[in-house]
Amino acid sequence: MKTYTTHPPTIADCLAIEPQVAELVLIRFLQNEIGKAGYGRAVLGLSGGIDSALSCFLAARALGPENVLALRLPHRTSHPESLAHADLVIEALGVPSETIDITGMVDSLQQATPDMTPHRLGNVMARARMIVIFDRSMAFNGLVIGTSNKTELLLGYGTIYGDLASAINPIGDLYKTQVRHLSRALGIPAVIIDKPPSADLIPGQTDESDFGFTYEEVDELLYLLFDERYTPEEAIEAGFSAAFVTQVMQMVQRNHYKRTMPLIPKVSDRSITHDFRYLRDWGT
Repeated sequence: MKTYTTHPPTIADCLAIEPQVAELVLIRFLQNEIGKAGYGRAVLGLSGGIDSALSCFLAARALGPENVLALRLPHRTSHPESLAHADLVIEALGVPSETIDITGMVDSLQQATPDMTPHRLGNVMARARMIVIFDRSMAFNGLVIGTSNKTELLLGYGTIYGDLASAINPIGDLYKTQVRHLSRALGIPAVIIDKPPSADLIPGQTDESDFGFTYEEVDELLYLLFDERYTPEEAIEAGFSAAFVTQVMQMVQRNHYKRTMPLIPKVSDRSITHDFRYLRDWGT
């Protein structure tokens, strides 16, 4: 734990990033990793939110806009501004795009499931979108780019094999507040950055209403817990309530399975998840 003479670091102190450096690192990451896999193109779902907008901006700068396919995948319950905001990104970058309504895919399962809850329906929508995205990735010959930020990944705020699915994720080590900072620097439209974050799976839903806390609040706590390696007790001493720290730690621990490959028991001399922990180009 680092010692601070007056107060714990503020959001600006502990989460500050240098936009030009971050942009360069993430662009090189995309170029290198997509190239290593033998590709030169990328595909992603463009929701109209800040995270997918940032991923799209980075991919377009890394690969050239003509090599990034942006997919708008509305459901009949999607908010109209989601499509409009996705269009702003498409127009700003000049990337090729396609719009595919997933209502029919989702409704066929919903009609066969009369007891489906809104949250179950939201998960079906997220996974239906990934079916389309991965199908188009084969047709476009491009890797699927992730759009989940570090805050969401740590808290487990996403649908496994839905919005959490991707081949590579350029923004997965950026907290939400850092995503906002970098997005402003890259010129993403302010209307996308400033609107309340929402998965747009349930009408009226927002991320922060689901959480019961703001991204600013949780990012500072997550930074102290995982980047600065504070213990929960030290985080409480730094000014966070015990209930908040406990809630966040439980979310992180409970959702760890979403951040890993499926667990495999070790029964051989060299198992996939236990022993293959070498550099990317380890070969055989």
